[in-house]
Amino acid sequence: MNLPDPIIQRIIDRMVGGPLSFALYRLPWTDEPVLILQEKGSPEVFTTPCELNGKRGFVLTPFQATDAHPALLIRDDRTGRDWQEIEEALAPYAEAYRAGEWPATTADLSDRPREEVDTVTEKASYFLAFHRFITPLQQREFHKLVLSRSTSCELPEDFSPLAAFIRACNSYPRMMVTLCYTPLTGTWMGSTPEIILSGHERQWSTVALAGTMPLDGDGLPDEWSKKNREEQAFVAEYVRRILKKRAGKIDEKGPYTARAGSLVHLKTDFRFCLKDALHLGDLLEELHPTPAVCGLPKQEAYDFILQNEGHDRRYYSGIIGWLDPEGDTHLYVNLRCMELHPHSATLYAGGGILPTSTAETEWEETNEKLKTMKRLTDS
Repeated sequence: MNLPDPIIQRIIDRMVGGPLSFALYRLPWTDEPVLILQEKGSPEVFTTPCELNGKRGFVLTPFQATDAHPALLIRDDRTGRDWQEIEEALAPYAEAYRAGEWPATTADLSDRPREEVDTVTEKASYFLAFHRFITPLQQREFHKLVLSRSTSCELPEDFSPLAAFIRACNSYPRMMVTLCYTPLTGTWMGSTPEIILSGHERQWSTVALAGTMPLDGDGLPDEWSKKNREEQAFVAEYVRRILKKRAGKIDEKGPYTARAGSLVHLKTDFRFCLKDALHLGDLLEELHPTPAVCGLPKQEAYDFILQNEGHDRRYYSGIIGWLDPEGDTHLYVNLRCMELHPHSATLYAGGGILPTSTAETEWEETNEKLKTMKRLTDS
């Protein structure tokens, strides 16, 4: 994917931090950017996915919805499905820009202060959190828990969010790539391999994605550790159980090895029929958060994470993507993502913890996942 007209690049970059809410995304294995722009008012705030029944728009939800980090639905007042249509959708703003009537935005996108990265302290904090997580797992209070972490990095003076989005599209063709900004959430960019719900009319799909290894050369690995296989099996069984209650004609493929950037995962595909697409929110309520980002038992693991993880996930591991019960829906789990600030970025990653997990191995796994976004921060 190439950069669009320079004026369009400047407009999209300047929309970051402004009064308008927008999302730019690219689906896997396509070369077509899609713009969703809400021109008037604030995005719709909702509390639970059930409230999305019958709704249409771009969805952005946090791991935990709060007043500070609400779940949102961005309305599609203007849309474009390639650079030409996007240029047409942004024509009024291009005129204002050419006339010098649209000044550069200097608004702070977050209340988060600029911090120096101390890897030693970060690792020590992660190891303490790992100990909090592994103890109840070994005592069999949980089958699985997901421990995440965040880190920060400086952005170049000439950093362009749109240029980084295009680098992600070119670097990660297998992933859903997103750039989303609202005044309520700040700016989020991500490249995620995990579908939570995709389809149209009666034909739908989701996946169970878990287990991680770095890609070694060009070939995909044939053997997976017992820990990785068990982790993926927990997620697959959870999805399978929900679909048996709500869907018909379920076809299952996997688990198989799937590549995501410089990493590989174990993946199971589920294809199924739904009689009523107007109640997609009810299905999302049950699917999310899956054991791939939370744990089992679901509610107990969710509560434990909120109390013991030690940082706010914000929109990491929430839901992101386009929802349309009368058209095509493409909703993903917001993995491999970062929150953009004026001079820095906060990167997020996590991994599944089982009783047999080790702190050093899990730390290295999150480092590999963080590299997905870190590579995009260089100009």
